[in-house]
Amino acid sequence: MLPHITPARLAIKVKPAAERSIRQEHPWVFESSITKQSGEGKAGDLAIIYDRKKNKFLALGLYDPDSPIRIKILQAKKPATIDAAWFRSKIEAAYQKRLPLLATDTNSYRLIYGENDGLPSFIADVYAEVLVVKLYSAIWLPYLELIFPILLEISQCKTLVLRLSRNMERLGDGLHGLADGQVLAGKLENETIIFREHGLRFAANVVHGHKTGYFLDHRHNRKRVGELARGKRVLDVFAYAGGFSVHALAGGAKEVISLDISKQALAMAQENVRLNALEAQHDILAVDAFKGLQALQEQGKQFDIIIVDPPSFAKQDSEREGALKSYQRLARLAIPLVAKNGILLLASCSSRVQAEEFFENALDTLTTSKRGFQELERTFHDIDHPIGFPEGAYLKSIYFKL
Repeated sequence: MLPHITPARLAIKVKPAAERSIRQEHPWVFESSITKQSGEGKAGDLAIIYDRKKNKFLALGLYDPDSPIRIKILQAKKPATIDAAWFRSKIEAAYQKRLPLLATDTNSYRLIYGENDGLPSFIADVYAEVLVVKLYSAIWLPYLELIFPILLEISQCKTLVLRLSRNMERLGDGLHGLADGQVLAGKLENETIIFREHGLRFAANVVHGHKTGYFLDHRHNRKRVGELARGKRVLDVFAYAGGFSVHALAGGAKEVISLDISKQALAMAQENVRLNALEAQHDILAVDAFKGLQALQEQGKQFDIIIVDPPSFAKQDSEREGALKSYQRLARLAIPLVAKNGILLLASCSSRVQAEEFFENALDTLTTSKRGFQELERTFHDIDHPIGFPEGAYLKSIYFKL
């Protein structure tokens, strides 16, 4: 069922700036940086990069003809054989980093986070006993028969589901019969998997759900909101599947509203609330966030905790300024809804917006609002989303008491 592809080897030379970047262990080599290569190159071919002056080994990576990031580096400084033993060492190292999280009542986590765990464009998430692998590049097709048995063994999962990015799905015949949502190991009795996050139950559709089925990265912030929520009125903006809402209700909130433009997402939120028998104090609001916040203002509503966690507003650099303005607008709309001594949590998952500029933007908005405020905390990725290079960082959150 898995493709059997033998990758070729390519010899590569790059520009001086790219050499410097490689020596600093950055995992990307752009097409424009390549000055010489020994052959045309197919997806997944092993690209061996040599330095210009002494022709010595610099790094090796996987060749990607379909991306401007032409080589995704696996190993720098000293040569290696990319075989089962090499993959096992990478996956085992990644698993060890997640052990503190698995010591809690949690059986859902990101086992492989792409470049940050040394496997570029490769994501592996665990939901209970189901492993979901999402591929963002065809570079991995020659190596799946080596990697999948190791992933299943180390994660102790019984089932493996393959998810493919949109650009992968466009490859058609180039996928060698693989398809999005395909079960490649074990059996999947139900495409919706129930998993635990710090003792609470959630559902993830691992075949048709967004990304791999759920957003695991905000786990520690959801837990924090739960710890702050006793007796509080909570508004969860961009609620999606209700992660913050469930934790707030479980933490003893007296009222929670999940606000999202997607009725489908809110149906998932209601199901997650039901899974934990917490329906009594939960309401949903299916509306655009900007309009919904404005309407709640006009109704004179107030909340003790407001979470504003929008989707990425900047997929490319040209959208960065617009994203900052949108964050500002959301904060301005949320601030009047925060009760005295209430908490406002602002978050961003736009990798194009740097953490410092997001925090600065939030502080400026609070300052111009004329509300007295205290910054409580800044948070970043949870333990299963380690950062191995600057572009790997995207999530940042800031808590304010108003």
